[in-house]
Amino acid sequence: MKGIGDTMEVKNLATRIFRPIIPEAEGRNMVIAGLIIVIVILLMAILADLIAPYNPTKLAGRPLSPPSLENPMGTDNLGRDILSRVIHGSRIVLVVVFSAAIVSMSIGVPIGLISGYFGGKLDRAISMIMDSMYAFPSLILAIAIAAVLGPSVVNAVVAISVVYVPTYFRMVRGQTLSLKSRLFVEAARAAGAGNTRIMSRYIFPNLVTTAIVVFSLSIADAILTEAGLSFLGFIVTAPTPDWGFDLSSGRPYLPSGYWWMITFPGFMVMLLALGFALIGEGLSEVYAPGRER
Repeated sequence: MKGIGDTMEVKNLATRIFRPIIPEAEGRNMVIAGLIIVIVILLMAILADLIAPYNPTKLAGRPLSPPSLENPMGTDNLGRDILSRVIHGSRIVLVVVFSAAIVSMSIGVPIGLISGYFGGKLDRAISMIMDSMYAFPSLILAIAIAAVLGPSVVNAVVAISVVYVPTYFRMVRGQTLSLKSRLFVEAARAAGAGNTRIMSRYIFPNLVTTAIVVFSLSIADAILTEAGLSFLGFIVTAPTPDWGFDLSSGRPYLPSGYWWMITFPGFMVMLLALGFALIGEGLSEVYAPGRER
């Protein structure tokens, strides 16, 4: 019963922390649940050197040992501790997906704002380019870019960033087209406000919640894209720990019954993607799109 009590205390603490920040709405519990998952994995990545029981690249037991007290998630074909590799592998995933999401948002939001506000030939030209990029499946486009640039963390960030720029562009452009015809924008224009001031002072603040929702959902999708690129060897090389790379390494051993080599890295990919998906879906219910500020 003590374990159940401790779990309830953690849940109540998280609720007390996040409830004042997140407005009362139907999706608030989803946001809180997603934040708990993401924060736990983020702390795991930050404290990896302290909490990992073994060096993730060194021998930690007999090769292909099943989960045990010494190795809670078993060992891989080289005798490395899978738990330690899962903990350290979270660093690569978080660095890649956060960096890619920030870069793509930094490019997609301004382009979408400018294109939607000014319209005309500029809008048609940019929209044509973005639509042609959006037509490609995200993973296929990321693989194509990564294959051209070569395997590295920086190149993976570039590849994933390019994939998600059209997502931000489409959402921001659509919101801008709706907002620029509102009465408060017309009033600002009649009062003599210039285009730059209208975009930065009156339209952009109303796009923030949309950008945050897209940011969370794009990270959830980018985690799967990162895992796919790493699975194909486009991000890291041995012996660097990474969830997608470890999935690729463990795949040949699955038919022989060594299920733990892919189960735990795959579960972490799913769990982190679920956390960000819960945040994004919850925020989309908490914040009504187009709410003026």
